[in-house]
This record gives sequence, structure tokens and C-alpha cells, in this order.
Amino acid sequence: MLRRTLATLAHAALLPVRGATLLYQAGRAHQHFFQPVLNGALGDQLAARHDARTIALSFRRGGHDVPVAELGLSEAAQKTVIFLHGLMGDELIWQTGFQDEPGEPLRYGPRLAAEAGCRPLYLRYNSGLHISENGRALSQLLTELVETYPAAIGELVLVGHSMGGLIIRSAGYYGSKLPVEGPVKKKKLRTAHHSLRTEKASWLAHLRSVFLIGVPNEGSYLEQNGLLVERLLRRINLFPTRFLSQAIARRSNGIKDLGQALLVDEDWQQPDDPALPRPRTVVPLLPGVRYHVLVGDWLRASRPQVLRDYFGDGLVGAASGRGQLFADETELPPGTAVRTTRFGEQHHGGLLRNSEVYQYLRQWA
Repeated sequence: MLRRTLATLAHAALLPVRGATLLYQAGRAHQHFFQPVLNGALGDQLAARHDARTIALSFRRGGHDVPVAELGLSEAAQKTVIFLHGLMGDELIWQTGFQDEPGEPLRYGPRLAAEAGCRPLYLRYNSGLHISENGRALSQLLTELVETYPAAIGELVLVGHSMGGLIIRSAGYYGSKLPVEGPVKKKKLRTAHHSLRTEKASWLAHLRSVFLIGVPNEGSYLEQNGLLVERLLRRINLFPTRFLSQAIARRSNGIKDLGQALLVDEDWQQPDDPALPRPRTVVPLLPGVRYHVLVGDWLRASRPQVLRDYFGDGLVGAASGRGQLFADETELPPGTAVRTTRFGEQHHGGLLRNSEVYQYLRQWA
């Protein structure tokens, strides 16, 4: 009896220590979340002051940045699937997750590698920067990839979740308008002069499919509501409301761009008129590319359709996820195809670990 009592007391006394140990181990296991979250919230400001915590766009392997020259791609003409995370995410969302139970199937990247023989590559980027800044940098990185491994890169497939899909679209825009200095002949004068012309980035010749998973193609209603609150507090113009509006205004450029899905530099460089939405450049679909638009439907089918459409996957409204450009198939570029699929009772994060979404990727990637 005394022994059991002492054992119980000892167990009770050690509970706080064991709890602290578990918390420490959990924190160590998932500390990779801190830097992406910080960059998503304030990444533009970190970059402006050259803070050591600023994330640089890079391929990732084993938790480390890997320069293109060190990827060591050797298998010839292999289908290469490149994964881009969303706001405040990192490359591990495509590989593992802290909510995954032991014995659960692998996430999309490793499963595609094992079951479809694809080559998965993972990117991490500073999601607090303007979407167009990341889009232009992505186009440059993909160009470096295909020019460093011309024989190893076969078909190129891009998979983007949330903001990652917008960056893919922005990269396509800048890849299609690559400025090049060179001689341009004028037929009438039969002379040559140096001028600025454009050509397509080399990676676009490899691009075959784009998967947009939970992407706010027409903007995020959460950011739109946040902007409305900021302006309302500013108009009240009391000390507490001014303080709150200033705090909200410090959110990153990446978050602000999500409000209207601004994909081009010129869109966010225009003066902000509170009375009007910013004019937005229409980024056309790329010729010869198959687009797969995957939309989550968070609420149950028994809920009113208007609510289901507004909330969409919980973070991206259904209309924004579908995108007007993808819905209009009357003027698609040559060889371009669009396929839109809704997944019932799937929230924004659930789209990253859903068996039906994976099977879709497996079938069409």
C-alpha cells in the first residue's frame, strides 16, 4: 500500500516535468513553422532590413536550401513535379504533417515519387513579399533548373496550394515576357539597332500541367474584410482605433496582394484609392498547358448554397477558387485545357492531405 502511494505521488510529481519535456520535443519537432509564419506576416519588412531570418526562394532538401547546381538530377527526361506551399507554409506540408497519425499514407510528394515514378522537387519562399516578386524569382529559378539539367528535365508539372498557385501564375506571366536586349531589324530601313524585345523563358517549353489547389484566383475575402476593418478604424480616428489600424496595416505585402490576387508589379505600384478597387492586370492562361483547378467545399451539402459558395473551403470562396478566367473556355489559347473539380466537405488545409485529391493528382499529373 505504501509502495503504491509513493509511486503515485512520484508519478504526480513528475507530470509537470514530463509535460514540459513533451512540449519541448513538440516545439523542436515543429520549430520549422516559426520562420515561415514570421515571413508570411512580416517577410517584406525582414527582407528590407536584411534580417537573417528572411527566407530566400530556394529548392529544399532535408530541411536545407539546395542550390540548383547541387540538386544532382541525373535520370534522363524524367517528369518533374514542383510543389509550392501557400502563405506562412513551407515545403514540409507536401511531405509530412504534425497532425498525421502513425501509419497514415505519405503526403502527395513522396507518394507520387513512389507510385508514379515522378521526380518531386520542393520550394520554399518568403510569402510576405509581393506575389509578383516571388513570381518573377520563380521564373528565373525554373529557367536555371532546365538550363542546368537540360537532359534530366522531361515534362514539368507545377503544383501550388493557395498563394503558391498565384505565384505559379505570376511566374508564367513573367516567363512569357522575358526582356532580352538584341538587334532588331527594321524592314523599311534595312538597318539594325539595339532595342528591347521579349522571348519566352526556356522552362515554359517543358511545362505541361498546372495544379491550383485552393487558390484564391479572384482574391481572398479574409484579406478584403481585413482591409475594410483597417480603413474603418482609421476613419473613426480615435487613439485606440488609430493604434489598431496601424497594427493591421503592418501586415505583409504578400497578405495585402491576396485581397485582389495581384500578380503583376504594376498592380500594387498604383496609388491606393480607398474608394475604388485597384485595377488588376489580367494574367492570361499559358498556351499548351493543362490547368487543373481544385476547389474545396467546406460546409455540408445541407447548408444553403449561398453560404457554401461564400465560405468555399473556409479561407477561399468558391467563386474565387474557380476563377473567372478558368470558367470562360471560349477564348482559351491553343492547346490549353481547363478542368475544375470540387471536393466536398474539405477545408483549406485538408486539401493537402485528402485521398481523393491525391488520386486526382496521381491520375492527371
